[in-house]
Amino acid sequence: MGVSGCGKTTIGDLVARELGVRFLDGDSLHPVENVAKMAAGTPLTDEDRWPWLAIVGSELAAAGADGLVLACSALRRSYRDAIRAKAADTVFLHLHGSKEVLGSRLEGRSGHFMPAALLDSQLATLEPLEDDERGVVVDIAAPVPAVLADALAGITAVVGSHVPSVTG
Repeated sequence: MGVSGCGKTTIGDLVARELGVRFLDGDSLHPVENVAKMAAGTPLTDEDRWPWLAIVGSELAAAGADGLVLACSALRRSYRDAIRAKAADTVFLHLHGSKEVLGSRLEGRSGHFMPAALLDSQLATLEPLEDDERGVVVDIAAPVPAVLADALAGITAVVGSHVPSVTG
């Protein structure tokens, strides 16, 4: 989980490979109307998100014991609660970075529908994981191998040797 540019797809795919589970990018689950809004620089409303979050939760729940790593912003507690309503055992991997790190990553990215102009609105929306939420926070300022190692160590600390469904 995290704002645009934090590495959800890159780190999520690597975590999935290391855990030996399937990876799914939650962006692929958005209805076409949501993608069009974001591409136009318009932030999504909660009404736009609820159906998408239900799909995200259903995908995680359907994975069952096989596990799944799913990249999803999950910026608010209520969004994570909606996901957990469908997939109660979900572990959240919050990829956290400074506005400067995130901005530089977004500026260097091409071919993605999410414009850098929406970073401020995402940062304003972000509600960090709370103590009662199963998850781990990893700083993305380090090189990718270090972020991956921290992510895997954090997930293992939360769930032990059980292969989880992870939203990151």
